[in-house]
Amino acid sequence: MSHYILVHGAWEGSWSWENTAPELEKQGHTTTAIDLPGSIGNKREIPEVTMAGYIKTVSDQINALDHKVVLVGHSMAGAIISQVAELIPEKIERLVYVAAFLLKNGDSVLEAMQRDPDGEYLPNLEFSEDQSYAKVPEQVLRNVAFHDVDEKDIVLAVPRMAEKQATQPFVSKVAVSAERFGAVPKTFIRTTIDKITSPALQDEMIKNWDVEKIHILPSGHFPALSMPQQLAGAML
Repeated sequence: MSHYILVHGAWEGSWSWENTAPELEKQGHTTTAIDLPGSIGNKREIPEVTMAGYIKTVSDQINALDHKVVLVGHSMAGAIISQVAELIPEKIERLVYVAAFLLKNGDSVLEAMQRDPDGEYLPNLEFSEDQSYAKVPEQVLRNVAFHDVDEKDIVLAVPRMAEKQATQPFVSKVAVSAERFGAVPKTFIRTTIDKITSPALQDEMIKNWDVEKIHILPSGHFPALSMPQQLAGAML
């Protein structure tokens, strides 16, 4: 049995895995969902929310364990889990990218989003005057992020999304190598009706590295909300 470490994307929190984790646990696996700095479960001021802080939060959690883990990242957390694997590849059994940013060395989440002509999220974000953080209007969440999620789940999710997301993690350049990160087995869960990381962008990122397994879900960007059972099945 494996220990799944679940890392959420921007604006979310560990709550986003609450329907998926039980499906993994039913199969005898252990799960730990992490609240990244700046999420509703780990509130921080905007200057304190950095990619380095994200990486430390996740790597500290894993280093406290005496066994390997399956490290799962959703959305921008792909950039986090890649760099954690670069630091401690010996602690990672497998990396699982859920519609996540699987980037080349030196790339950034923001640059990847800017390359995606079909991405509908970035153009609709509201940035602060100093560009240090962004907000996402509820209607954008509904129409772009949660367009295939049941209304009852949207009503629960929206109030739990962080009000502001620091931009520093998005502009931070990913630092990974073929020797360390590249050697860790990878699975990519591709979401076919995604309006945030479009299928075209996902296909581009899948080609960046040797991905052993690709699973396809007919989901938008949040399969953990729209189809948690199927997502758990793909993770397994």
